[in-house]
Parts: sequence; structure tokens; C-alpha cells
Amino acid sequence: MADHDHNCSGLGVSIAFVSGAMLGAMAAILYAPSSGEETRRAIKGYARRTEEDVLEKAKEIRADISQTMEEAKRYLKETEATIAAALAAGKEAFKKEKADRA
Repeated sequence: MADHDHNCSGLGVSIAFVSGAMLGAMAAILYAPSSGEETRRAIKGYARRTEEDVLEKAKEIRADISQTMEEAKRYLKETEATIAAALAAGKEAFKKEKADRA
């Protein structure tokens, strides 16, 4: 069998968790013997908690994205410096070789 690398992003896991929680809660509410008022109250409470959970996950994701962007910027600056140094060294070597041949 082929080996598969199963990488799960934080966003994917969060969406799966929230979706599963929503489906489970809705099924429990629909199949539980409660009055209409109790059911509406339960749905409102669940909606409020879900909203809070989603907002918290959004904050976490936003922080992760910011951190990733900062790391990418640092990497690009380091790479730019390396390329600039290599280019300068190549130009210098070319000038030296050209002077040696003259």
C-alpha cells in the first residue's frame, strides 16, 4: 500500500469540529422531547455558544496566518540577501576572470 501523508490544517480541523458539534446538537434538539419554548431556548443558547467558538477559532486562525506571513517575510529577506551575495560573488569572479584573460 502507498504511504499517504495526512496533514490536517488547523482551519480544516476547526471546521470539522464545529460542523460535527452543530450536527450533533441539532440532532439532539430535534429528537429530544421538549416543548417549543424549551427547544427555541436551547437553539438560541447553542447558537450563542457556537458563535463564540467560531469567533475564537477565527482569532486563532488570524494569529496563525499573521505568524506565517511574518515567517515568510523573514525567509524572503534571508533569501534575497543570499541571492544578492551570490550575484555579487559571480560578478566579481567574472571581472577577475576577464582581467586574467586580458
